[in-house]
Amino acid sequence: MHGPASPGWLLVALCAATGAYCLLRMRSDVEEQRRAAGGEALMGFGMAAMAVPAAVFTPPSWAWAAYATVFGAAAVRALWAARTSAHHLHHLVGASAMVYMAVVMAASPGHHGGGSGIPVLTGALLLYFMGYVLLSGVRLVPVTAGGGTVAWGDRPEVARACRLSMGIAMVAMLATL
Repeated sequence: MHGPASPGWLLVALCAATGAYCLLRMRSDVEEQRRAAGGEALMGFGMAAMAVPAAVFTPPSWAWAAYATVFGAAAVRALWAARTSAHHLHHLVGASAMVYMAVVMAASPGHHGGGSGIPVLTGALLLYFMGYVLLSGVRLVPVTAGGGTVAWGDRPEVARACRLSMGIAMVAMLATL
């Protein structure tokens, strides 16, 4: 994304750490955790790669098409999975937002945040993710296990914190678009 380098690196670190935790969640004994964790890991690592400051690394022009293809496939998978779980609708919106950002970045590399105002789709995505962040923040109350020890990858409050951090990162990325 095209913004200051320091916040960009913080965004990279946050998204990469979230992606790494989601990979750990894929080893869970809880099937629902495993199912959601793969898409969330892809989002975390994809957002980390996309957030690398442009002053440090400018991806080749074909990279944006690759991002759009990968996240387009993730959007189709999320649409298919949404038949059985409403949570996948959020994955659909997130993957679609990544496709949108890749297309915008490919169309005008280095020329973001101009004086033309916020495009309607960017504004709609910003509103969605700001609402998601606020709702996720409210839901970020520790869930107590019903006795026994809960594995590190199965802690629902940590998974919620990861989703919250990815929502915040998405708001930051869309704001710099």
